[in-house]
Amino acid sequence: MERGPFSVEWLAKSSLRGPRREGSTPQTAPSVPTDAPQDREAADRSSPKHEAEISGGAVPGRPRTKFSAAQLQELERSFREQRYIGAGEKRRLAAALNLSQSQIKTWFQNRRMKFKRQTQDAR
Repeated sequence: MERGPFSVEWLAKSSLRGPRREGSTPQTAPSVPTDAPQDREAADRSSPKHEAEISGGAVPGRPRTKFSAAQLQELERSFREQRYIGAGEKRRLAAALNLSQSQIKTWFQNRRMKFKRQTQDAR
């Protein structure tokens, strides 16, 4: 059997505990699952998303879309006609407003939530 990279012998020699000697008892780490809650929380705290939430900034990625007044006017008009957009209307609006279909879908989702908040506040 070849003793190349990633063989059992190679991995044993390259571990943090140093090379393993034959005849000695292997050292094992305490048996703690890798997905233990404290491990997950530590991983979450060190993630860029978590740091952005703490600092109040946006998660790195796509910048926020600023809709023009004409785009908003057309989106609002379409929303007044029907709160849930169909595939055909979504394609039509995306082409007419020079936006992606996912931007149209997201705008409608956000607008429905805004509508829901407004109607609940009015009660």
